[in-house]
Parts: sequence; C-alpha cells; structure tokens
Amino acid sequence: MRLANKTALITGGNSGIGLATAKLFVAEGAKVVITGRNQKTLDAAAQILGPNALAFVADTNDVAATESAIRKGAEKFGKYDIVFANAGIPGNTPIGGTTLEAFESVIRTNLTSVFFTVQSAVPHLNDRASIILNGSVISVLGNPGYSAYAATKAGVRAMSRVMASELSPRGIRVNVVSPGAAKTPIWNGAAPTAEAFAALDQRISRSIPLGRLGEAEEVAKTVLFLASDDSSNVQSAEIFVDGGGTGSPAGAPIYRAA
Repeated sequence: MRLANKTALITGGNSGIGLATAKLFVAEGAKVVITGRNQKTLDAAAQILGPNALAFVADTNDVAATESAIRKGAEKFGKYDIVFANAGIPGNTPIGGTTLEAFESVIRTNLTSVFFTVQSAVPHLNDRASIILNGSVISVLGNPGYSAYAATKAGVRAMSRVMASELSPRGIRVNVVSPGAAKTPIWNGAAPTAEAFAALDQRISRSIPLGRLGEAEEVAKTVLFLASDDSSNVQSAEIFVDGGGTGSPAGAPIYRAA
C-alpha cells in the first residue's frame, strides 16, 4: 500500500473531493484526520472511513479550532506525513454586484485559512512530509463573476511556491492540485436539483476537451500521487485535473465541426 504507516490531515474531509481522498488514503494504509464545519456529515464520514480515521469539527476560519484539531489528531495518530488543505467555498463576486463582506469571506476561507492551516500543521509534521493545496482552473480561465475565487486560487499557487522554499530544508514538499469542473457538492447552490445539475453538466461538458465533468475520485488519485513517495522529487508543481480545459481548450466539443 502506498501510504502504509503514514498519517494524513484533510481539511473539508467530510464531503466531495476531501471525502473521496480520505477514503482512498485509508484504503492505501494511512491513518487520516479530517476536519469540517458540519458535525452530522463529519459523523457520517467517520463511520464510512472506519477506525483509522478521526473527525473533528473545525472551521478553517477559526485558527484556534484548527490548531486544536491538528494537535489532537497528532496526539492520537502521531506526527503527520501528509496535509491536504482542501477546504474551500464557492463565491460569485461580479463587478457592480458584490459587497465587501462577500468578497472578503471568499478570500478568508480560500486563501488566508489555507496559510494558517499549513502554519498550524508545520510543528506537527515529520520531515519529508507532503503538503498539497487545493487550487482550481478558475485561477487561469477568467470566468466572469469569479474575481475573489480566482484571486484566492491564484494566490494558493503563488503561496505554495513560497512555502516550498521555506520548507525545503526539512525535505517537505508543497504542491497544488487544481481540479476542473467535477461532480461535487460545490455545485449545490448553482444547481440544487437533479434536473438543474443535468443541464449544467451538459452545458459545461461541451467546453471540456474530454467531453465530461470529472469525478472527485479522479482528483483524489492525483492527490494520492502527490502525497505518496511516488512524487518524492516533485516540488512546487501544479497539476491540473480538468480534462484538458486549461491546456487544450480548443479541443472541446463546442469547437468541433458537427
């Protein structure tokens, strides 16, 4: 197993990509500490993950709660070998229709909290640990209405490189996984019903070269690669898991001849 005798921390590990990654990590032999804001979904996730997982309620915006959860996890399972700073929120912030509060909420959750998650974890990390930050294709695509979200994910990329410079003396690697559109609960607000999601899926898939939305499990497998010793010489990288949406957009179905 690729993560035998390793301990991992996953923020937002109670749903979507975080939960898919937690499942995969446990299957690969890791002990996993997950955090999230919702006690009910955390309890459900813990039941799915079994005895090699711990779940703590901790909003990443609450630095003290995050520090406490990280410390308790380390006391139970030992120092961490992996950190997946996954937790984040969507946010539509169009010019002319955005409040300061809404803009700053996205920045705080998706950027500031990522920094403080890593800072809180570093004293509890083994040397040669792996840190993976969750980015997004939105950081490069220029999607209308997503200024704050795009800024946070571009910030995550830049921040990861600084973190890698600071932590390289300990052999700690810092990399970014950047998902494209994937089937996760992040769409619940934009597409709250099955019919609405099907329509959204069909529309977005036309802009993806591989012609479909990704799966959370596909992102999780990339996180597993970055977490494992298979990527032992990968430092400061960003891997896009987006069906070609950023690298070869002209290959999408919408541009193909009928």
